[in-house]
Formats: sequence, structure tokens, C-alpha cells
Amino acid sequence: MAATAQALQPALNLHLHPKQGLAFQSVATELFYGGAAYGGKSHLMRVAAIYWCLAIPGLQVYLFRRTFPELWKNHMESAGSFPELLAPWIESRTVKINYGGDRRGINFYNGSRIHLCHCQHEKDLFDYQGADIHVLLIDELTHFPESMYRFLRGRLRLGSLVIPPQFLGMFPRALTSGNPGGIGHNWVKASFINIAKPYALSRMPEKEGGMLRQFIPARLEDNPTGNDAGVEARLAGLGSAALVRAMRWGDWNIVAGGALDDVWSERLILPRFRIPYSWRLDRSHDWGSTHPFSVLWWAQTDGTEATAEGRTICPPKGSLILVHEWYGASGPNEGLKMPARDVAKGIKQREADLVTAKFFHSTPRPGPADNEISAVKIPGTPTIADEMMKENISWTKSDKSPGTRKIGLELMRARLKEASKERPEDAALYIFDHCLAAIAHWPVLPRDPQDTDDVLTSAEDHDYDAARYRILATKPQPTSINLRTAM
Repeated sequence: MAATAQALQPALNLHLHPKQGLAFQSVATELFYGGAAYGGKSHLMRVAAIYWCLAIPGLQVYLFRRTFPELWKNHMESAGSFPELLAPWIESRTVKINYGGDRRGINFYNGSRIHLCHCQHEKDLFDYQGADIHVLLIDELTHFPESMYRFLRGRLRLGSLVIPPQFLGMFPRALTSGNPGGIGHNWVKASFINIAKPYALSRMPEKEGGMLRQFIPARLEDNPTGNDAGVEARLAGLGSAALVRAMRWGDWNIVAGGALDDVWSERLILPRFRIPYSWRLDRSHDWGSTHPFSVLWWAQTDGTEATAEGRTICPPKGSLILVHEWYGASGPNEGLKMPARDVAKGIKQREADLVTAKFFHSTPRPGPADNEISAVKIPGTPTIADEMMKENISWTKSDKSPGTRKIGLELMRARLKEASKERPEDAALYIFDHCLAAIAHWPVLPRDPQDTDDVLTSAEDHDYDAARYRILATKPQPTSINLRTAM
């Protein structure tokens, strides 16, 4: 594809492969491209930015990565970088690159500009509060929290910019890319991957930005000139099966390098069955208002057998089974803002329904909740725990002593690993197959990049925290007695 600007300027070779070209020509105004590694995501963004800047005088393109060193290394120093693609025009002084200060970016003869940006911290958003962004490019969107994306998308507007007839309706626009994983995995998956089939166009409601959204998947074979012959072998040799599925095939149902993905297995997901009378039933809770809350109901086994879909189930004694859940969310990592007493009413009603349906043999016992629910925020006012007690819903204290975050993660990993064995021997951790929130969240829970022995607290970790409280509260159970033998 040759850029057309001034007839006397040297031609630019802005070549795209078919899948990249499909994304470039899409009428979607909010597009996510990628999934697998090496699909040509960054090259697509550079070519699109250059072409649109040349074709639309005065266009303001903002290109983001989470940190500036990542942005610079990927787009200014790598093969096929901006300086390399624009070399003929830089030499003719039709394009100028500003390398220093707050004005880092690429200026075109016609007033268009590519702003080179980063947004590592929430406070960095204020740098763009007054910006008129015509084109928003975000490389590695899964590295960003949803709040940052929504803010930057909110700066999209044309203002007085004149759009040529052939581009009417296509601007302003957002073009983003990324791989599975990272703090944004869940919200990106929910926003782009799950809403429709690949390539389908979806008009979003006003509360979701009102743009025309699309997901175009890409794999390394969609970028043949950008990859050498050994790339596929190196991806296959990553070691972790989850990592290979995510990076080679763009599998969004698992996250590579996360806190739990390497110990996750289909074996730990059980069909729903009635809980044996001798198994302990209780619940745990992680409170949330603006963020989601999580209520988890647990059965702790004692060696007694159960029956599920005609087969015998007998997890090792002391195993925990997540037998029911209530995840209070209105969207990815967005809470219901439900009053505490209403949450308690919902818990009580769900427990009554489960007993009536005979899935539960009795009302579950109180289990651990985040101790924050007992904190006095305003002297003289009831706490969250006080409000719940008005509906006779009570909790025990959670173990939040020093080091328990990391200890809880390791205990949970050990139990999940045990459940993944063909013949587990020690206490394990299982999940009923209707507990869809936990099944969706736990395999993709990222580690904290600053402390890899802990999970990333800014991720969607609410049902993980509720599980961690319960696992830390687990104490050895007394040996069960066969009454018939004892007599």
C-alpha cells in the first residue's frame, strides 16, 4: 500500500498482510486485534497511524503503551519501527520526529501528529484530560485496567477536524491490541471476545461508549514476513501448556504465567450433587460495593461417599468443594453497590432455596469474611457486619495476620494441584460446575509483577479472596466414626 501525500515525496512501503489489512479497512470504530503472539499487532498500528496521518490533515493520533520504555523499544527501536518506515520522508524533512521532552512524537507536513504516550499510573491520566484524540491506539490493552481505557476512550472527539468523504463515519476511532493475560484480561475478554463471534460488528449502547465494536483474531501465520522459521518451535517450547495455548493459539480461557493456571485442571470441576449429611457446610465472603462482592458456599468432606450422575464421588478427607456462589457484579470488576442488609437478605434467601431443593442438608454455618466488614467507618453508625446481623447473617473473622496472603495462595495452589491428580490422596479443592464466576476468574488470575508470590490486587480477585479466607480457616477434622461398626 503506498501512501499518497505530496507528489514529489518518495513513496513509503506500508505493506500489510491480509489479516492486518482486514483490520485496517474495517468500519469498526472500536476494534481489538490479536490474541496470539507475533500476529503483527504493532506493525498494523504503525502503518495505520502513518497512513491516516497522511490522508487526513491535522489528525491527532495518540499511541499508548503502559510504560514509556516499552513504547519506545517496541515502536521506535525495533525492526519496522516508525523511524525505519518513515526514513525517506524524514530525510526529505517532510516528517520530523521529536525525541525529547513532553512533546515526543512524530510531526507531519500537513499538521497531523502521532503522540507517543504512556499511562503507567492513574495520575498520568490527567496529562490527557484536555486532549482531543482523533485516533486512540493502545498496544497491549490487557496491561491496562478498564478505568484507564474508558477514560482515554472518553477523550475521543473530532472537534473541528474535517474528515475526507471516503472516511466519513470511521473517525474518531480506537484500535487496540493484546494477548491473553495481564491485569486487563477479564475485562478485555468480556468486552471484546465474549460479546460476539470474531469479525462480527456490534453497536454498543451509550453506557459502553456507543461505538461499533469488533474483535479480529490474529496468529503468527497471519504475519509471515515478521516471523522467522523458529518462532513456532520456540512458542511450543515455552514449557507451560497454558502458556502455549495462550501465546500460540490466543486461548482466552486460560492465562499464561498466572497465579493458578499451572495447577488448573478439568478434573477439579465436579457435576452438582446433593451434599452428604455428614459433610460440613459453611460460607465465606469478600465484601464489595463499587467493586464486586463474593459469597462462596463450601462443603468440607469427611470421607463419606457421594453420588453424582451415577458415579461415586469420594474426595480425600478434609477436601473443600465450592458448592455454590453469588458474585455481585454488574460488569467486569464493577460492583452492584447493594446495601449490606440487602446482600444479607439475598444470602438468606439463597440458602433457604438450596435447603428446600435438598442440595443442602441444613443451613450453612457462618464462615470467614473480610474483617473490614466489622470496621467502624463513622463512630456511632452500624458496621456492614451489624447490618447483615439484622437478617441473622453472621461471619467469623478471617486470618489476615502477616504473611497470610502468600500463605493462602500457596495453600490454594497445593489443593488445586492435588485435585488435578488422577488419584488424589491429600485434601484437595474442587468446584461445582455451575459456579461459573470462580471458573472464569481463577484460571486467569495474574500474579503481582512486583511480588510474584502474591496475586495482583487490582485484578478481579474477589472470589479468590473469599476462597483464600476459607482455606486459611481450614482445620483438621476429627476422624469420622462408622456407628454400625462401633456398636
